[in-house]
Amino acid sequence: MMFTRQLQPALQQALTRSPVLVLLGPRQVGKTTLAQQLAAQHPGAVVMDLERESDRAAVARPELFFPPLRDRLVVLDEVQTLPDLFRALRPEIDAHRRAGRFLLLGSASGPLLQQTSESLAGRATYAELTPFLASEVSHDLASLQHLWQRGGFPLSHLAASDELSLAWRQDFIRTFLHRDMPALGVRVPAETLRRFWTMLAHLQGQTFNASQLGLALGGASHTTVARHLDLLVDALVVRRLQPHLAHVGKRLVKSPRIYVRDSGLLHALLGIADAQVLQGHPIAGVSWEGFVIEQIAAALPGDAVLGYYRTSAGAELDLVVQVQGQTWAFEIKLSSAPKPARGFWQALQDVKPDRTFVVAPVQRGYSLAEGVQVVGLDELTPLLRLR
Repeated sequence: MMFTRQLQPALQQALTRSPVLVLLGPRQVGKTTLAQQLAAQHPGAVVMDLERESDRAAVARPELFFPPLRDRLVVLDEVQTLPDLFRALRPEIDAHRRAGRFLLLGSASGPLLQQTSESLAGRATYAELTPFLASEVSHDLASLQHLWQRGGFPLSHLAASDELSLAWRQDFIRTFLHRDMPALGVRVPAETLRRFWTMLAHLQGQTFNASQLGLALGGASHTTVARHLDLLVDALVVRRLQPHLAHVGKRLVKSPRIYVRDSGLLHALLGIADAQVLQGHPIAGVSWEGFVIEQIAAALPGDAVLGYYRTSAGAELDLVVQVQGQTWAFEIKLSSAPKPARGFWQALQDVKPDRTFVVAPVQRGYSLAEGVQVVGLDELTPLLRLR
């Protein structure tokens, strides 16, 4: 089964204006499939998998390999396995600068981004491929719940049963920690990272307290815990949502909030096997919150700034977005008849957003109050793209 990815038109456009397109995302998210679809639109495109020994050998002498391919698109998959290749690409691009020369695919990490930004500054465009989005695979509330429960990794979402989907996600977590992270140069023991990641799952949507988590990890320092978080954020499996520090003359909560980005991985880490268990689980509300945040983030322009707002007195907004000179506020509720608490209305007075949405699993949106609109995800996503 093939799905049109929301990101595809933007990638096609990027290949018409930039010499290098860097497509980042965790393994198994669909980067290779999407790259093959893009390559099919470029006659003579060359696709190389740098985890394959023969392809690694072919690019071992880049000064000889790339010049004959200057009129073709070259796709380099798993490029993080050969970080020194970035330095070799720069003189080759400068020798024959044209749009659409290279499409680089990589599992995102801090070192990978640093290599590309330093070596290909001014030559590369960056994009992130997320797991499946509601706009790509959801047609009604039932399919939306299916996506929320299983998450958006294609092999999890399309599995023949909930049992097979959960087993795939558990295998993914194991492989990610034992193989993928060490391959990116991570030296933290896999079991330590698993315990830490599971703790973050239990703290979904809460503020990050490094010292408290360090105690739970057996006395690890807060700096060590912060580095563990950096690793998972860089690998695009955890989102660190910074506070929106509005100048309102009030005491604000200033620690970031933490979310496991894919809801399916969150549920696997917590042992939530199916929709029935999920609906009755205490984590359901904040799981839905994180799921919606990812849908919103993927629909926004790349320069949008995401945060949350909370004061010590309890005024709170789940998500505040600054984009194109405007401020948008979002409250996220797992209810077909959402009723925001008093703190939401107080936060609106503090932040004074240009637009306010209450996002809920509703079939049809409606106005809740002046300037406050209740919307479902299918209605919200087009609104965000158009602005």
